[in-house]
Amino acid sequence: MDLLDLIYGLAGVGALLAGLLPRLLAGRPLSLPIVFLGLGMAAFAVLPMLPDPDPLAHPELALHLTEIGVIVALMGAGLKLDRPLGRRAWASTWRLLALAMPLTIGAMALLGWWWAGLVPAAALLLGSSLAPTDPVLASDVQVGEPGGHAEGEDEVRFALTSEAGLNDALAFPFVAAAIAMATVGAAPSGWVGGWLLSDVLFKIVVGAAGGLLVGRVLGVLFFRSRTVTLHLASHAEGFIALAATFLAYGLAEVAGGYGFLAVFLCARSIRATERSHEYHQVLHNFVEQVERLLTVLLLVLLGGAVVRGLLVPLTWEAAAIAVALVLLVRPLVARLSLWGAPGTGGEKTAIAIFGIRGIGSFYYLAYATTHAPFTGVELLWATTGLVVVVSVAVHGVLASPIMERLDRGRAPAGAHPEGGPG
Repeated sequence: MDLLDLIYGLAGVGALLAGLLPRLLAGRPLSLPIVFLGLGMAAFAVLPMLPDPDPLAHPELALHLTEIGVIVALMGAGLKLDRPLGRRAWASTWRLLALAMPLTIGAMALLGWWWAGLVPAAALLLGSSLAPTDPVLASDVQVGEPGGHAEGEDEVRFALTSEAGLNDALAFPFVAAAIAMATVGAAPSGWVGGWLLSDVLFKIVVGAAGGLLVGRVLGVLFFRSRTVTLHLASHAEGFIALAATFLAYGLAEVAGGYGFLAVFLCARSIRATERSHEYHQVLHNFVEQVERLLTVLLLVLLGGAVVRGLLVPLTWEAAAIAVALVLLVRPLVARLSLWGAPGTGGEKTAIAIFGIRGIGSFYYLAYATTHAPFTGVELLWATTGLVVVVSVAVHGVLASPIMERLDRGRAPAGAHPEGGPG
């Protein structure tokens, strides 16, 4: 049996299941990420001829696969949000970014140093990599396709989608701080000034400005061009969403800014140009299909890495930290950060619970470990891998029943949440 032919066959099965499972699993306490994580574990366990998907042996490949998965998901997250950007409208998001994320980084870094025995730079990298929530694996708790009706977005799905869209970029300065500590030393005098100027101020401003500018130019081209040939919205070509993704990301990175931030704000800028146009639906649908295929690939590889020994370096202390992040640290700090934010107590608790960790954490870990010499890299990968596995399992089981219960609570008396009979 030729290995390449086997891979082709498995790829076909994966793509077919990616199209069928979302409908088959709808409303059940089982998510697509759980299924493909399990399928990856099974495939690599029973087919020893499959190559080892070890991220430590192939760091550059891990870096770029996770990179493309995140940026495509960020474009999708930005396109699907109907609510215009604003201080009050996005109050929950700002609290999650300004309070929950730094507190999570601090708590995980402290636990990594004090409990797991990591050196300060590695502990900070662990906290920074695990802090952002994931736009790739969180589709079950995110808003649906773009509809142009901001009032139709419930607070839970909106907060989780917008948080995931922004914190994948805003965790980067903390990762950069860990890289500086590993390279220069833990003493702040050697790196903190340059870090504040370059990694915090300059790169955020350049990434934001680049994304907004590219989105504005593309929005005008899509919707307001007077030339029929250049009026891309009238041609309904969904693959242009990938052009916007790569253009925003590439230009921002070349200019020295954060490409993740640029992609999300590019999508928001495109939406703002012509908020209710049906072309947003076309762009979103194409991005969602590409994102789903990438999710399948990454989850199958993660499952393979798990059964091939990714978690072997785990210590009991590191395993306890991983479980604590999902079940204790994130829910607690997010719930506290949402004190006084819009929404009911149940909605705030749901937002706090569903801080799903995933592909973005692997990207940051791969990025940092290919740019600086960290000690305990095997333990960092094992801990992050366990966090994602636990998050996929716990949140995948809880998402449907909790979200359905919240939807029933918001529905008018005698009406079904989806608009049908009660």
